Amino acid sequence: MPVPPPERIVELVSDLLANEGYDLEDAVVTAAGKHSTVRLLVDSDSGLGLDEAARLSRLVSEKFDSVSDFGEAPYVLEVTSPGIGRPLTHPRHWRRAQGRKAKIELADETIVARIGELVGDEIRLVVPDRSGPVLRAVPLAEVRRAVVEVEFSPAPLRELELAGGLPDGRVAAGVLPEETGDETDNDDDSDDVNETKVDK
Repeated sequence: MPVPPPERIVELVSDLLANEGYDLEDAVVTAAGKHSTVRLLVDSDSGLGLDEAARLSRLVSEKFDSVSDFGEAPYVLEVTSPGIGRPLTHPRHWRRAQGRKAKIELADETIVARIGELVGDEIRLVVPDRSGPVLRAVPLAEVRRAVVEVEFSPAPLRELELAGGLPDGRVAAGVLPEETGDETDNDDDSDDVNETKVDK
């Protein structure tokens, strides 16, 4: 019996992860011959550390073992946090990306701005101006697409101040996790952030 489709996996683990304080952002199943890879993209307001990724992997693996859907099909389970380049589509994404730079497409323009605080249904954006960075409020309903951009240097302090700082547990852009003693995020352009694998 093959590994169940993503819809069934979402059904199996969404509540489990929510009870642990995490959101399931996506579930991807990739089949390669008789083996499959089940990748769960998981996030929370404080990110996802390596220890937590390993703990969630164990919980999810136990859940999979408790149902008949998985049968004897071999699979690799990967629990990882979303990487840079994933679209900001929910208010929680904006909240968690506070302090990051993003490319934001509106109806009549595209801007690159630093994400500030989410206030109601408006996002505060730090945009460049002749006299220095300024805040601009944009209704989320007007955003057609937004993606966090990779930054290799730390953000200017004035921009971060206007943005309201970083959410607790998030690492600043251009700073390696080892420099902060935190392993919750990085600026990799893939989804392989804090990945832990379990072979079944």
